[in-house]
Amino acid sequence: MYFQHVYDKSLAQASYFIGCQAKGEAIVIDAQRDMDVYLKIAKQNNMKITHIAETHIHADFLSGSRELASVTGAKMYLSDEGPKEWQYEFDHEGLHHGDKIEVGNLSLEVLYTPGHTPESISFLLTDHPATDKPVMIFTGDFVFVGDIGRPDLLEKAAGLIGTQEKGAKQMYESVQRFAQLPEYVQVWPGHGAGSACGKALGAVPSSTVGYEKVRNWAFQYASDEEGFVDYLLDGQPEPPKYFAMMKHLNKVDRPLLVEVPKHPKLDKEQFLSAYKDGLKVIDTRNKVDFAKGFLPNSINIQGNNSFSTWAGWLLNYQEQFILVADETQMEDLTRKLMRIGLDNIYGFIDDVSELGVELQTADVIEIEEFKSLVGKEDVQVVDVRNTTEYAAGHISGADHVFLGTLPDNLDKISKDKQVVIHCQSGDRAAIAYSILRKNGFEHIKNYSGGMKEWLEKGNETVKN
Repeated sequence: MYFQHVYDKSLAQASYFIGCQAKGEAIVIDAQRDMDVYLKIAKQNNMKITHIAETHIHADFLSGSRELASVTGAKMYLSDEGPKEWQYEFDHEGLHHGDKIEVGNLSLEVLYTPGHTPESISFLLTDHPATDKPVMIFTGDFVFVGDIGRPDLLEKAAGLIGTQEKGAKQMYESVQRFAQLPEYVQVWPGHGAGSACGKALGAVPSSTVGYEKVRNWAFQYASDEEGFVDYLLDGQPEPPKYFAMMKHLNKVDRPLLVEVPKHPKLDKEQFLSAYKDGLKVIDTRNKVDFAKGFLPNSINIQGNNSFSTWAGWLLNYQEQFILVADETQMEDLTRKLMRIGLDNIYGFIDDVSELGVELQTADVIEIEEFKSLVGKEDVQVVDVRNTTEYAAGHISGADHVFLGTLPDNLDKISKDKQVVIHCQSGDRAAIAYSILRKNGFEHIKNYSGGMKEWLEKGNETVKN
């Protein structure tokens, strides 16, 4: 058996390439949209991708199963479990509990594991030349390392009211069945630490059934369904705004993108024409470089591992936008955006200083100045971290406006007071600062050190 774990750090998303070397056949589970990585693996190992499978209809990334199928001719094996109103709407091989997929000398048994979503399934792998006992399970967003999938996304992201408690109860039942598997079976989940698909995902890529029964909180509620449901639903992070669009696009027929597109570098005239027409500008430079000089109305989303998540929060799927980025970064940034379906890149520029536009600078302050402002009547301190972080400990008197929803809550920001924003370590505050400047707020300061520095210096916090 050939096995390769493919991991996208930007979305903390895992996919899997599993092949039978004797037969030269392979299956890909939960493919990312820029699927050339799997074609490369297949070519390097002299294998043909014959099967493509998914564990569920994903919310956090745009699946590449259909792109991969269109290029390879492989069949797609997708869940037909769950209610009819929440199933795939394009041609596929439907799967039900107990079905088996044969890939050369390998077999994958389908286990129905609802809870995270109504149609969620897992794949229990047996490598028959070696043993007739299962050796791996691919759980998608069912069981993670140290956590389990959240059941509230259909309600919070897709608007299906009343589904989260039902999903939590289904998850409880699925967890009990999972606990009956042999303890030696390796667990390979769909996400790792940093994903918004759970609240306490571990950083190691895999586990075992036995280890999860000891370590994972979900297995400590074996006879307490009510306690399990309450704990599971409490404290889940805010689902990114783009999740609703992913749920829709992964369910329906849609246009395919089988290659990573290339986008033009705009000359001065092209840029200025689009800029004056109001095209949104996303500046992907480091927050320090952005602060030293940025285009008016531009938004600073650094091109790091969080780039696609914040782009998904702050961009919509109908508007075009321009990137400020070095040409050497464009392929990486394009891949990160296409993984969540943001394909409307108009073009890019790499030097804001040569455009003839007067640049603005950010007012970034140090901790001593920040401390001198905290508590003053004419100063509003705004914490843009998420709800769970704020509740765990915040600066006394600080208002909470989560960054992801800031554009919809500008009325909570004072135009009469001096406003000081902060987050944990500065990245989110840089985004928030740019959003506020874009929306006409002038008296803004950014305490870039954030809660990390505040606590390191021995300062106090309060809890809700």
